[in-house]
This record gives sequence, structure tokens and C-alpha cells, in this order.
Amino acid sequence: MPLKILTIPCLSDNYAFIAHDPESGETALVDVPEAAPILAVLNERGWTLSHVLLTHHHADHVQGLDEILAVQPAKVIGAAADAHRLPPLDIAVAEGDTVQVGGEAGHVLDVSGHTVGHIAFHFPESNAVFTADSLMALGCGRLFEGTAEQMWTSLGKLAALPAETVVYSGHEYTQANGAFAATVDPDNPDLAARIKDIADARARSEPTVPSLLSLELATNPFLRATDPKVQENVGMSGADPVAVFAEIRGRKDRF
Repeated sequence: MPLKILTIPCLSDNYAFIAHDPESGETALVDVPEAAPILAVLNERGWTLSHVLLTHHHADHVQGLDEILAVQPAKVIGAAADAHRLPPLDIAVAEGDTVQVGGEAGHVLDVSGHTVGHIAFHFPESNAVFTADSLMALGCGRLFEGTAEQMWTSLGKLAALPAETVVYSGHEYTQANGAFAATVDPDNPDLAARIKDIADARARSEPTVPSLLSLELATNPFLRATDPKVQENVGMSGADPVAVFAEIRGRKDRF
């Protein structure tokens, strides 16, 4: 049975996610921007945390952990490569490891780039991948520590997942990301339609996260550095995709 996944708005524009296995009752929390809204959902549902999955060390993804654990003790899981900057871990993982939540195994992916040691969790039976600040809705995270090559490699891992995978990313940046995407992919009808859908959703105060990977592949410029039209639009026809990606990322940083 697939995990039941809830999206929880936190802070001004963050998201946390709760993944609940109905059969076993095990419940995993992915990232902890702040405790109060997460505890409210757990209390409302009557769920007890069994796991906390941390994607990376940035404060807006971990700062609510102590308050959560004080109320609901759980096993804290994060990247071995980032353990020196994360809260204390019960289980340190690396790419190729699995995390069991109820009846489903989640696969750990190294998606360094935004930070070195950033990981994602892919739950194939639930068609879900938790990407935080690596692959985002219509975007990707800034390269605070990693290189363009690292991030392009990380995005390639995520792009290779089944197209029906649902991408649970860490922030409500989608509308701003869409405005930028239109500057490098202006003739993409799928992107134009998505930008309209995003505006409609935000006007109703609805989240734009999660998103389908198939939609990201069709519209997210950071996944489209091999597309001839995108390359042409940034003046880099036939260039190495890493260089094209770096150009797109640099333009976004200046946007």
C-alpha cells in the first residue's frame, strides 16, 4: 500500500512532508523547518512519528527538530557526509542505502550541488521523491557549495526516475521560478500553460508543491540544458550541457 503523504507549509515559504504507512502506522517526517504546524497535523491525525528524514543541514530544514523530538521521539536519519553539520543522527546513510518506512523501502540519492552532502529520498512504490532544495518546482537550489557539474549530475539522477514520480520539494518558489523560466524558454507552450496554472493556484492560496516529474521535464529550464531550443535561447547551441546549465543557473542568480 502506498504511503499517505501530506504537505505541510512552514515558515514563510518552506514545506515539510509527513509520509504515513496506513498498515503499520509508521510515520516519517521529511525535514523540520518549524515544529508547530507539524505537531498540529500529527495531533489532528493521531499519528506517532517513527522516523525523521533530513535532506541537508540548512537551518530552515532542521531548526524545528529538537522541539519535535521533545514531544515525539523518533529515529533521525541523514547523510553520513553531512553528519558533522546535521543534528545528531541515529542512522547515517549514503547513496545506495535504503530507509524502511512501514512496508516500503526509500532509496537514498546523493544530490549534492546546493550543498555538499544533500540527499533525496525516493519511495518508488509510492511514486514519490523528496528532493528539498535540489530539484525544485520549476527550479533548482542555488549552488552554495557544489559545482555546476555536481548539480547537473544530481538533477540527472532525479530526471531518470519514472516520469509519473511526484516531486516533493522544499519551497514555494514556483511562481518566481516560472517568471525566470519564461526568459530562457519563452516559446514553450507547456511552460506557458503551467505559469497560468501556477498563478491561478496561488490566487487561491493553494500550494504548487508537489509537482509531477513529467511536468518538470517539460518545463523546468534546469532540466532542459540539452534541449536545442533552450541552448539557442541562451546563445550556446551545441554546447556542453554542464556549461549550458551553469549559464542558466547564473542567469537565475542575477534575475
